[in-house]
This record gives sequence, structure tokens and C-alpha cells, in this order.
Amino acid sequence: MASIEDDFDRAAVEALLDHRFQDATLIARALTHRSAVDSDAAAYERLEFQGDRVLALLIADMLMSAYPNEAEGALSKRLHALVSGEMLADIAREIGLGPRLRLGGGEGAAADQRDNPSILADAMEAAIAALYRDGGLEVARRFVERHWRDRLARAAQPPKDPKSGLQEWAMARGLGLPEYRVVSSEGPPHAPVFTIEVAVEGRSPARAQGSSKRMAERLAAERLLQELTR
Repeated sequence: MASIEDDFDRAAVEALLDHRFQDATLIARALTHRSAVDSDAAAYERLEFQGDRVLALLIADMLMSAYPNEAEGALSKRLHALVSGEMLADIAREIGLGPRLRLGGGEGAAADQRDNPSILADAMEAAIAALYRDGGLEVARRFVERHWRDRLARAAQPPKDPKSGLQEWAMARGLGLPEYRVVSSEGPPHAPVFTIEVAVEGRSPARAQGSSKRMAERLAAERLLQELTR
């Protein structure tokens, strides 16, 4: 198992996050999966816990300013989409966080997990917490605004959850509720991959994979809804 100081390119990570850390162990821990260290305390889970809350606060702040006349329900839908695991993983990929993650299980196993959406999302939240703990709320805010601003402004209307959208489509046509089933569950406990299939009466089903059942269901629903509304 690696120690917290091993295999960590501080300068490269600071360039990705645009912040020079006073406490380098914070960002090293934020990028360390529990499979790479002997102690859970040296991995990112605790920082992930805080980063989730910091991100939600900062996105809520941005939404309140950007949409001063929108109701709470609409703001909640926007917030949910902007802090989702899918969004976090996309931003982690965009800034190149995957290659900087410290993962156990050998070189091959680690390489396979560097694009795992769940791991990327968790590490992204942990990195936001590391920015907050090292530099304060304004440092975290600067990072979040830089990477979320365009995404926040992109949707003219509050996004609709794809599972709700698929259900509404089916019910409007007198069809039964969409049915979801687990096709397979693979991978180690710390990095599972679920394959989910969703079907609507009389239509071809769609499948998707995700690091949680919830994520896979959302992606499968989104895929089927796209097919049905073409």
C-alpha cells in the first residue's frame, strides 16, 4: 500500500485546480482511493463528505443569483442536475483528474478505474473540500464558478429527471409504468458496475451502465427517452 506522499505530483495537481496548497496532504488525500492506502483516514471519503456540502452551497448561491424569480422547485431541479455524479465525473474528466488519482489493485486495475464515474465524482467532491479547507470558501467558489458557470447558464428551463420524463411519456400514451431490471452487477465492491435495462410496453428496451443502480437507471431512462422522442 502507498503512503500519502507516494506517487503524487503536487505541481501538476495544483495546476489542474489553479491553487497552490499550503497543506499538500489535503489534496493528496483528496485524490487517494481507499484501495491505495492502509487506513481509511488517509483516503478521500471524509473530504468527499464535506465537498458535497460545499459544492451544494456554492451552486445554490449561483442559482439564487442567476434565477432570482424562479420557484424553489425549479431551483431544486437545477441544483440536483448540477451536483449529480454524472456532472461531477464530466468535470473531473474535463480537467484531467483521472490520471492523478491514486488507486490500488495493481497497474492494470488502477488503469481500469481512472474513468469510473463514481470514483471520479467522489474525488471531484473531495478536491473541492481540499480547496475549501486550504484556502477558504472563496477559493472553492472560484473553482466552482469557473467550471460550473457555463453549465448552469446552458439550460433555459429547469432540467427534468429522465426517469420522470420517461414515466410521463408512457403515461400520456396510456402505457404502463417503465420497468427497470438489473441485467448484471460486476466489479469489485469499491468500484461496482451495474447494467440496467428499462422497458416500456410495446417498445424496444434500452440499457446503460453506471457505478450505482440509480445512475444506471437514470442513464438507461435518458437513452430510451431519446430513442422514443426522435
